[in-house]
Amino acid sequence: MIKRKKAAACLLVWCMAVSPLTGCGARDSDGVKVVLTTGFEKDEIFRIETMSCTLPEIMVYLTNIQNQYESAYGTEIWNINLGDVTLEQNVKDIALAQIAQIKTMNLMAKQYQVELTDEELEQAKDAAKTYYALLNETEIEAMGIDEETIRGLYTEYALAEKVYRYIIKDINPEISDDEARTITVQHILIKTYALDGTGKKIEYTQKAREDAYQTACEVLESVQSGEDFDELIRHYSEDEKSTYSFGKGEMDPAFEKAAFNLGTGECSDIVETESGYHIIKCISTFDKEETDSNKIKIVEQRREEVFGQEYDAFVKTLTRKLNEELWESVGFIHDENVTSANFFDIYHACFDA
Repeated sequence: MIKRKKAAACLLVWCMAVSPLTGCGARDSDGVKVVLTTGFEKDEIFRIETMSCTLPEIMVYLTNIQNQYESAYGTEIWNINLGDVTLEQNVKDIALAQIAQIKTMNLMAKQYQVELTDEELEQAKDAAKTYYALLNETEIEAMGIDEETIRGLYTEYALAEKVYRYIIKDINPEISDDEARTITVQHILIKTYALDGTGKKIEYTQKAREDAYQTACEVLESVQSGEDFDELIRHYSEDEKSTYSFGKGEMDPAFEKAAFNLGTGECSDIVETESGYHIIKCISTFDKEETDSNKIKIVEQRREEVFGQEYDAFVKTLTRKLNEELWESVGFIHDENVTSANFFDIYHACFDA
């Protein structure tokens, strides 16, 4: 892959710095006041100022995320090794970060004087009835929940979304065709690295790089002599994908610069990236449909940036506690009768209708 990794900042993944609720002492590295994990109520996982999260609440998030993973990838997904952390621990952290963010945004709602309408409160109530009615006795007991718990979660979720919309309501930048322009190219890649048995990237030796460059030169000569580009892709390219459509800021800078300087049908010289040597052919310098779609994406990114700035500044003012002993004891529910995975789907069905 040669696409540049991008951080996705949106309502449910804009997590508090590093981890939302860790550490002991006066202040952590992001300036947020953190206090010792003492003085909790029964089944209280964490507290952020006046907002509290209980064990049943976190189990709803954790169980639904767990079952979404298993529905998509099977139960063997948990055997994957992520290095220093297990996938299960990673998913636990995701669930904790999501619900901590929702609780934090409910605190923000007080600052901005944002409230749910009677209609929105009724929607949360209806969503809770729908979700709870679909649960079996094993699921209810395993998560330790009742309908009132679910109603509270949906109410907080709805208020968090409303706060997000309030903060970004005036962010409507004009995005030009040039800024959002999406182009389509083909390329031939001659790699300068290999993968070992574990999938780890190993850079070529100097001699191997020189050989790769020589091959790229031969391919370029064939391109310039008029040989069929598709045929050269099939014969030489070491990328599993031959065609890319992208906008500015989405690819390796060297690849992107060369591609955006091409006219339709033109081919580049040899372009070097961390993946190897590329020869690029421009298929289309402007895709109207993709460009319009990219404009919407750019606007959303700008809104997320504004929200992120507001959120981060607010988080730094908060005192937060994590019941570390209880949190460490929390784990997945492994029971074939516990399959609930539609908590968020039901919310959107009720609120987006």
